[in-house]
Amino acid sequence: MSIQLVTIVALALVFVIATVLPVHMGVLAFVAAFVVGIAFAGQSTDDIVAGFPGDLFVILVGVTLLFAIAKGNGTVDWLVQVAVRAVGGRIALIPWVMFMVTAALTAVGAVVPAAVAIIAPIGMGFATRYRINPMLMGLLIINGASAGGFSPISIFGSIVNGVVGRNALPSDPGLLFLSSFLFNLVLSGIVFFLFGGRELLKRQTPAISLAPARDKADTLRVSASQTAHVEHVTRTATAVATGGAGTPSSGGTGTAPDEAEPTSPASDTPAGAEPGSRDETDEKPASLTRDHVLTLLGLAALAIGALAFGLDVGFTALTVAALLSLASPASAKAAIGQVAWPTVLLICGIVTFVSLMEKVGTIDWLGHLVTTIGAPLLAAIIICLIGAIVSAFASTTGILGALIPLAVPFLLAGHIGAVGLIIALSISASVVDSSPFSTSGALVVANSPEAGRERVFRGLMVWGFSMCALAPIATWLIFVVPGWL
Repeated sequence: MSIQLVTIVALALVFVIATVLPVHMGVLAFVAAFVVGIAFAGQSTDDIVAGFPGDLFVILVGVTLLFAIAKGNGTVDWLVQVAVRAVGGRIALIPWVMFMVTAALTAVGAVVPAAVAIIAPIGMGFATRYRINPMLMGLLIINGASAGGFSPISIFGSIVNGVVGRNALPSDPGLLFLSSFLFNLVLSGIVFFLFGGRELLKRQTPAISLAPARDKADTLRVSASQTAHVEHVTRTATAVATGGAGTPSSGGTGTAPDEAEPTSPASDTPAGAEPGSRDETDEKPASLTRDHVLTLLGLAALAIGALAFGLDVGFTALTVAALLSLASPASAKAAIGQVAWPTVLLICGIVTFVSLMEKVGTIDWLGHLVTTIGAPLLAAIIICLIGAIVSAFASTTGILGALIPLAVPFLLAGHIGAVGLIIALSISASVVDSSPFSTSGALVVANSPEAGRERVFRGLMVWGFSMCALAPIATWLIFVVPGWL
């Protein structure tokens, strides 16, 4: 058996064992990289460790630590209250606001993981507070990043258009951007209705009326009903996440535990709340404290540094977190325990093994196999499938830069429209960033509520793998088969 097949079999075994047995997948991936690298690939330990994604590790730790501090000192709660008031209490608009903001950031040049790193913690904070399915919020943020990611001045767009230009292939940068944006917009519409959007359309927070509190007794009643509701949701999420008795989901990756709370037919008041009681956002957001101001300045510095000056997101986030810890040690004391260490181990282990696959030539081997296929349309969809599957575990940037050159001889033959295949390949390789093994998906998992984090991970894994199959087929049918590009 060739070393390329050995790595593919080993990766499959990692997934099967981790699914059947309660063994951490990240640990298995590290072990697989060590065993396969030493015993079969002739790699040294230093070679294997060189594949460790240090940049991804720093991003995950830095961003989750910074936003743990922001949550601990109340800044995230303050932002949530302000933003929900800004949309007039229309809960259904919140995920779409996150979609558009993330798309705007990547369209003007932000790296996709950087944009998701900035928006995901805030968006997932909304999801927790307003009982929005975290799958819905997370996927709209990721899709928004992909939607803007192929503008002519974006990172993805620049890579694709540069590779195409260097190889003298036909190109249409504007059509690439428009096609990617519309595809992700339609996909997000499907996500919206699959993961609880219909219920959100019926809900509106009366909070945004700006009405003053009625009296102290009313405030106490609201507080008591909210406390009971939060405790109920927490117990349900914990039960489902741990496999115990809980509210059953609607199947697959459907409604998350946060969606399980019943509402009264007459209103959107959670069951158990008194009629006429107000949500906590009825009152104005709490006044800004010194810690709030410092944290907001730190978040602004992270955004400006990453987007305007190209600073590394992870190291910038760690720097801001360290400064906030020095300024207010008490509020930052517990933040280190809130970093999603199991998620960090999982993602880094898988990416380290995929890096070994790249070193031993598994990716190139698969790409060259495609060029030997005689049927052009079949070869085209296989290229898109390879791009989607590999990108779900590795760098989308790297895949875009590698697969298009591999397809150049095939495209120059003229049997398939070059513009159509490049668009299909670009969308297929980017839309799978929802996989929890990609940076964007990992950031969403890491910023999910701890009680439901395992459920979000599994949901994104199912969704990401489904996109590995469905996105290439859909883009192939739309952009390649008709032959109009």
